Amino acid sequence: MKKLIFYILILATGSAFSQQIFKKKQSLLGSPFEITVVAIDSVEGANYTTMAINEVKRIENLISDWIPSSQISNVNQNAGIAPVIVDKEVYDLVERAINISKLTSGAFDISYASMDRIWKFDGSMKEMPSEEAIKKSVEKVGYQNIILNPNDTSIFLKNKGMKLGLGGIGQGYIADKIKVLLQVKGCKAGLVNVSGDINTWGKQPNGEMWTVGIVNPMNKNKVFATFPLDDSAVETSGSYEKYVTFNGKRYSHIIDPRTGYPSSGIISVSVFAKQTELADALATGIFVLGIEVGLDLINQLNGIGCIIVDDKGNIHVSKNIDIKKYQ
Repeated sequence: MKKLIFYILILATGSAFSQQIFKKKQSLLGSPFEITVVAIDSVEGANYTTMAINEVKRIENLISDWIPSSQISNVNQNAGIAPVIVDKEVYDLVERAINISKLTSGAFDISYASMDRIWKFDGSMKEMPSEEAIKKSVEKVGYQNIILNPNDTSIFLKNKGMKLGLGGIGQGYIADKIKVLLQVKGCKAGLVNVSGDINTWGKQPNGEMWTVGIVNPMNKNKVFATFPLDDSAVETSGSYEKYVTFNGKRYSHIIDPRTGYPSSGIISVSVFAKQTELADALATGIFVLGIEVGLDLINQLNGIGCIIVDDKGNIHVSKNIDIKKYQ
């Protein structure tokens, strides 16, 4: 269920005003990271961008399942053995992730990390795994087996071999945390982009809102819609470059944690929300749920919008997005 993020263009304009735009790009979390801030001079700009990068590293050391010393890794190492007390920040994030699992009927599930990696998207697969192997690959997956204890903020994975992976929500969470941190530190406006998880606040120095362009993966050279972001977030997940085809059917690298089968029919999902964390998790869930069920879910959620591009290049939008208005 690990996501590949792309196909968003950030459109920013410079300014002749006293405040200026400062950007910092770096590879973090194994992915591209970009922080854009509005500041009075380069010293202040560098200070804000350094704070943002340090916040990424701080959270990564708490929640990354790739770092053996992280709290999430400790939870995984004790699966089926004992509960692990974690920071309230980590506990609350896992609790919210479970709530989204319930909302999406398990299409989003942070215990997806328990899956056997039987699907390969590097060109090496010559045939589909057997039905038995696919079923067996998700035996240890199930958010229902993540046991939370609010009294001591501990997390217990009931079954040995279970693992949590926060890749489908953690980057969005980091984007939100950076936004809050910089606002508290006095940064009046900015845009944080954690591998396609984008959150904004304030306005550009010329008074204009931050703007993102959404690109159809079937025609990457053309922006089909441009959206202003007013103190809000957007996340785009895509599977255009990571997939396999068997018997004429295209299978995405995003796996349904309930069945073990890759999702199909969708190549790109963009979710608009106030929090990047929520947009991040919902985008993954929608990929798995499919166009009809995914849009039906989004249409029931206040303040959430969605754009889906299917594998034929057709564009589908939630009822609260007038795509013609932004083309």
